[in-house]
Amino acid sequence: MSFTSRIDSDQQHAAPQNTGEPAIPRTKAWLLAARPKTLSGAAVPVMIALALAYSDCRTSGLPFAWLPAVLCLLFAFVMQIDANFVNDYFDFVRGNDDETRLGPKRACAMGWVSAASMRRAILLTTAVACLIGLPLVWYGGWEMIVVGLLCVVFCFLYTTHLSYHGLGDVLVLVFFGIVPVCIPYYIMVHALTVEVFVASIACGLVIDGLLVVNNYRDIDNDRRAGKMTLCVRLGKQKSRGFYLALGFAACLLGIVFAFSGHLYAAILPLVYLAQHVKAYRHMVAIDHGAELNAVLGETARNMFVYGLCVSLGVLIG
Repeated sequence: MSFTSRIDSDQQHAAPQNTGEPAIPRTKAWLLAARPKTLSGAAVPVMIALALAYSDCRTSGLPFAWLPAVLCLLFAFVMQIDANFVNDYFDFVRGNDDETRLGPKRACAMGWVSAASMRRAILLTTAVACLIGLPLVWYGGWEMIVVGLLCVVFCFLYTTHLSYHGLGDVLVLVFFGIVPVCIPYYIMVHALTVEVFVASIACGLVIDGLLVVNNYRDIDNDRRAGKMTLCVRLGKQKSRGFYLALGFAACLLGIVFAFSGHLYAAILPLVYLAQHVKAYRHMVAIDHGAELNAVLGETARNMFVYGLCVSLGVLIG
């Protein structure tokens, strides 16, 4: 059976829900499918990378190349949208986004976007991301092709396989931390430092908080679907503790900035940490249900605050 035939067959068992809700405009449907609130997860690591690169270029007297900086940011945005489309489509095909879903509504499951249209959108966004990333070969070398291909491959593998085996958090650390911080910095400066690598780990930990809240909310549904996320494996109490620890670990790793002349980058994230603790308390108070989506929003906001704090701290010294 071909891949397309298998997908079409699966769709017969994963029809859009009859929610009784009115149809929404097509433009709004695609906007919701793109999940614009998640774009901060794409922006934050690149923002930190470019701040570090700009600071080091300024110190060494090297020019800062704005074109590759913009391309890195655009690539991150389009790949995030691509990942969201992939997640929307394959979770629909698997039948995961049913009436028991507690998170935000998904386009395919709600019938706002057809499966065929979503497949075309995935092909389009993947192609656009590759076209945006291709010029970066000129600035970072042919190895950038390998990096780009890995981003595309794991974009698909996360939803289709790896998230079901509790590896989502590892992928967040790699593809929302190490890769989008270290690679743009390398493209701009043609070098890597311990400070940049540690900053990438800290960034990945902060962004993983978003995945933890999402999986914490969906523990019961994921367990029934056989999706063994880290939260399913840890249970609720340990998952909450893990969420809290992520913020403290990120700020602790940020001490590296103080040793490299960026004292404010080590201090300012304490603003983020205060908000992170507040979100944790809110998470504990709510405990379960769709109300946890409020904590998801707080975590996304805090993630962006972290990126701003680190970037501003790096730039002001």
